[in-house]
Amino acid sequence: MPRPLFQPIVLNGPQGDPVVYVDFLFSRRALLFDLGNIRALAPRKVLRLTDVFVSHTHMDHFTDFAWLLRLLLVRDIEIRLFGPPGFIRHVECHLAAFEWNLAHKYEEDVHLTVTELHADERGRRAEFRFRHRFARENDRAVDLPGNVLLDDGRITVTAALLDHQGLPSMAWSVEEGRHVNIWRNRLDELGLGTGPWLSRLRQAVLDGRPDDEVIVAEWRRDGRLERQEWRLGDLRREVLRVTAGQKIAYVVDCGFSGENRARASSLLAGAHTAFVEAAFLHEDADRAEERGHLTARQAGWLAREAGVERLVPLHFSPRYGERVGQLETEALAAFRGDEGSGLVSARQ
Repeated sequence: MPRPLFQPIVLNGPQGDPVVYVDFLFSRRALLFDLGNIRALAPRKVLRLTDVFVSHTHMDHFTDFAWLLRLLLVRDIEIRLFGPPGFIRHVECHLAAFEWNLAHKYEEDVHLTVTELHADERGRRAEFRFRHRFARENDRAVDLPGNVLLDDGRITVTAALLDHQGLPSMAWSVEEGRHVNIWRNRLDELGLGTGPWLSRLRQAVLDGRPDDEVIVAEWRRDGRLERQEWRLGDLRREVLRVTAGQKIAYVVDCGFSGENRARASSLLAGAHTAFVEAAFLHEDADRAEERGHLTARQAGWLAREAGVERLVPLHFSPRYGERVGQLETEALAAFRGDEGSGLVSARQ
């Protein structure tokens, strides 16, 4: 499989604030899942961020919003933030905690677009600009069919609203677009040269153009322009390899209720890498249910049932101290379906 476009890292280890930074290859872009402690991120990495996704506004998931804002000032930068119902108000309250009387003296403008997801595949969106002292602007309702928060042709971000002891908590999946790879040896065998036409060919495939569409192949050889016409379907068969892109998912702070499990499983389905909270050992399942968290065994079972390829358990409770390794062991045993992992009891 081609090297994936994005490279995720867990910022604070399995016991710290659950923050996943997703860097992009070959472009100045990154995503952030949750906004707890991000002080380990170099400022240059923070400035790569284009989109920030906040599951909910408990402190360990939102405490460094002010630090993010401090690093963005004073620059010309646009950034999108996404969160659960009420998220716009939380952002607005944070911004209102500071005085912006000098904002008009700067030419640079920080532009925040904030979207909150509601339960009916709808939401609200508002904007805040440094030049305007971060007053709420352009507040409006938006449709979010399929809970798709972002689809820019390169990636698609889909959300699910889970319950965390009565508080909505968002989970996400991020999927790359398809990879369209050229077999250079087949080009040579067919007498075709390289050139800008290959980019047009890739885009036609990504756009889902019909097989009978004509593609003009043009290239220069020995200073002479050569030109051939091909059916897109023939080129697709002869010189292309189309593969699905990578998918990662992130699920934290949710109980093991039937509704949560159904929504989380749908979101996790087919993920290559899933970051899933494993807050408690299964021997403490009653405490996990009381606090609205998953046990390590439940995290492993969810990922296994959803067909995840790789599970990264995180958000371990600090109560286990030096026993923290048991959480990872329990989660991965359930994920592998090892005998004795107690999958039946995990479903209860």
